[in-house]
Amino acid sequence: MRDIVIFRQNLFRVSEPFITEQAGHLRRHAPVHVGRLRFGAGPAGVESLALQSLWPRFTLPRIGWQMLTRDPAPYQRLLAGRRPALIHAHFGVDGVYALPLARRLGIPLVTTFHGFDATLSTAAFLLSPAWLNYPLFRGQLARQGDLFLCVSAFIRERVLAMGFPAERTRVHYIGVDSQAVQPRDPAEETPTILHVARLVEMKGTEYLIRAFALLADRHPAVRLDIIGDGPLRASLQKLAGSLGLGERVRFHGARPHAEVLPHMRRAAMLMLPSVYTATGRVEGLGMVLLEAAATGIPVVGSRVGGIPEVVIDGRTGLLAPEREPEALAAHMETLLQDRDLRHRMGAQARAHVEACFDIHRQTAELEDLYDGVLDNGR
Repeated sequence: MRDIVIFRQNLFRVSEPFITEQAGHLRRHAPVHVGRLRFGAGPAGVESLALQSLWPRFTLPRIGWQMLTRDPAPYQRLLAGRRPALIHAHFGVDGVYALPLARRLGIPLVTTFHGFDATLSTAAFLLSPAWLNYPLFRGQLARQGDLFLCVSAFIRERVLAMGFPAERTRVHYIGVDSQAVQPRDPAEETPTILHVARLVEMKGTEYLIRAFALLADRHPAVRLDIIGDGPLRASLQKLAGSLGLGERVRFHGARPHAEVLPHMRRAAMLMLPSVYTATGRVEGLGMVLLEAAATGIPVVGSRVGGIPEVVIDGRTGLLAPEREPEALAAHMETLLQDRDLRHRMGAQARAHVEACFDIHRQTAELEDLYDGVLDNGR
């Protein structure tokens, strides 16, 4: 078993379970999570190291200086002299910060691009102190990084457009555990439409609420459950109230991953009406789509970003143009009126996940990629 550093500056965010999920399925390599700050508890029995542990006092100024300089010395101190086989950074921004450490240790760097790191405008990055170094050193990452993985074909196209080398840039779906997430019994279904997302513009929650208002009177028993939190929560709650939806739209806030799956099992469908934003944010793939499909429920999504790589229009779900509540409402109506169609699409979605997005198969492929990088000396 060779140690692999799983590098994410902000460790264990509630919105990023896919990082620990993938690392937890490694079988021939032992993950060690390394980053700046902890935003939650790490997986049980897995080692994690954070810079905040080095500096119990005046943590933020010291971490701010490390962010500015990208000095690898504090991370070397964290690792206490051990020599991992390679570093796997999640998000291109983190790849830029992991690169000096990989070069200092003389080990390969693998970077996974997930979404905003491939689509956000350079101006938006330059406006954020936390992201400022990314556009400045992205070219260096492209030249010196050893392997670049993209969570969808859509993201790979964007990464190549930024100048990353095609021969070292490939699509690698993270996947979902289709053994742990079993298809639900159709009897579990309730008249609930589910939306799981951070409440930001990119997720298109506003258009979902407006679409739900268009059909709410025809389906008085149906509820819209929204799981997630974010800066738009108050305005979205106000919008639901102004449209007369009252308690028909239920805001549950951010919930642990283990609490989300039972909601999926009860839902008639999952909604992900994501949109392009002016700064370039767009859905890279949407891990929640894979979990819904594994559960055996159909998805209604927007025809943007990587969503069409998961939602096969007319077979595993339905796709609509972005920012069009009427089109979303029409798709919701179609599924609400046809129970057999919902269950047929759900079964086909499950089969699609098993064939293309199983995390056991995908992580075995990832370990082969690790071995290839190590064996080739890049």
